[in-house]
Amino acid sequence: MDDQTLLKGKNVLVTGGTGSFGNQIVDRLLLMNPAKITIFSRDENKQYHMCNKYAEHKDLLKFQIGDVRDAARLDEVMYGVDVVFHAAALKHVPQCEYFPFEAVKTNIIGSKNVVEAAIDAGVGQVVTVSTDKAVKPINAMGMSKAIQEKIFFAANGRSDTRFMCVRYGNVIGSRGSVIPRFQQLIKDGKPLTITDERMTRFWLTLDEAINLVFLAVSEGKGGETFVRKMPACKITQLARVMGEVYANRADYPVKVTGLRPGEKIHEILVSEEEMTRTHEFDDHFVTYWYDQAKGAKLRKDWFEYDSKGTEQLSDEQIKALLKKITPPDEVVPEFKPFDAKAK
Repeated sequence: MDDQTLLKGKNVLVTGGTGSFGNQIVDRLLLMNPAKITIFSRDENKQYHMCNKYAEHKDLLKFQIGDVRDAARLDEVMYGVDVVFHAAALKHVPQCEYFPFEAVKTNIIGSKNVVEAAIDAGVGQVVTVSTDKAVKPINAMGMSKAIQEKIFFAANGRSDTRFMCVRYGNVIGSRGSVIPRFQQLIKDGKPLTITDERMTRFWLTLDEAINLVFLAVSEGKGGETFVRKMPACKITQLARVMGEVYANRADYPVKVTGLRPGEKIHEILVSEEEMTRTHEFDDHFVTYWYDQAKGAKLRKDWFEYDSKGTEQLSDEQIKALLKKITPPDEVVPEFKPFDAKAK
């Protein structure tokens, strides 16, 4: 389905819509001629800045303060909505590890509230954004996102509302992720800190993440997980390349600090068990909820799609991606030698 017609005339709600994902999806939605876009989030400051950014679209773009933990508030904003993109979540592994019930309240109870409000309002489609950390989870964040996925899948069949999931790895340049953190350390002349030299992570661009969400809306019948195939790299390689790109130093200092609470060495996007109810396409996988797998063209072998075994990015590919999101002169306008005192 053509992007330009996919959501034409639709009322769209984006929960947690003031982050990197929210800004990017609004940019894309504005090209699709929706009837209305509603941003629902709890951060009034981010809403204020986003409202100013999109001031020329004030008749189309509406902002609602609220929290997915508040079921009554969700009932209010869900009225008249056709499509929901549920991106509100607690996403940082260490914080969720130390405060696990906060992750439960947002990622599990909040998602349950979204499901109930969508059913009550007669919403057509709801797509939730999940993570590779939900597969064989070892931390509270991943566990809560795994439960979130199952809440969505179990809701299918209760009404005409279709619930789908997208699952992906690290978004290049998203707020709070490793790339902006490395950029700031380089700008400050400090060593780059990594937790384990063996660590690998999946990578995709924001546009690729949004494309996956739109694919779920276009193709989803309810109960599917859409997983984009994506390359990975070692964090040590990323650190070395960023030193070259942003500080013109192939030997930019790196400090190994040890694994943080809840961290994995490698991530998984589709587990061996899930793969037996998964249809593989050229550039993505579709994993079906148990009953819906019947009749689908499924893989017959047991195969785990993880960040260690997938296609690995070359240095040149990493450089090309970095230069797209932040040109070198925007990070270090003038070369700043490494500050030995920062060790």
